[in-house]
Amino acid sequence: MTTTGGVSLRPVTAEDLDLFETAFAGEDGTGPFQWFGFTASRLRRRHAEDGLLGPDGGMLSVLAGRDTVGRVEWFKSTWGRMDTSFCWTLGIGLVPGARGRGFGTQAQRQLARYLFEHTRVERVQAWTDVRNLAEQRALEKAGFTREGVLRGAQWRGGRWHDQVLFSILRGDEEKS
Repeated sequence: MTTTGGVSLRPVTAEDLDLFETAFAGEDGTGPFQWFGFTASRLRRRHAEDGLLGPDGGMLSVLAGRDTVGRVEWFKSTWGRMDTSFCWTLGIGLVPGARGRGFGTQAQRQLARYLFEHTRVERVQAWTDVRNLAEQRALEKAGFTREGVLRGAQWRGGRWHDQVLFSILRGDEEKS
């Protein structure tokens, strides 16, 4: 894959899984907007089955130089029938020391480009907590457009949280 701003994406390795399991094991690692409690990780099993790259989504490691600093993932979402109206929803998790350095912006921009180049979708979307201003800025810098607020959309920490929805459409980069 291409490298932008010293950031690159590549398939997840077994060593990356070790980092993810350690770095994202608790709220200190995930951050307050991505902590959903302790759950069983199925990443190793999926990695053994398909390398975390499947027809309904996948995961890639985010590298800053030669260091793995996080992961980006995508999954199918729909705004109608799945066979005619699906899009990709992406997510990102960076280790605490990599946050606030522009890596997330570059990784999300690269993932959107990758998905447009290698799949037929028209839309890639992401959402984040209304209080997660850093991620909102990162998505906007990556070329995503803020679409609106999804009220009470995410259960986390014992209550429902509003989310801000962003999208980028095929060809948006050429328009700007």
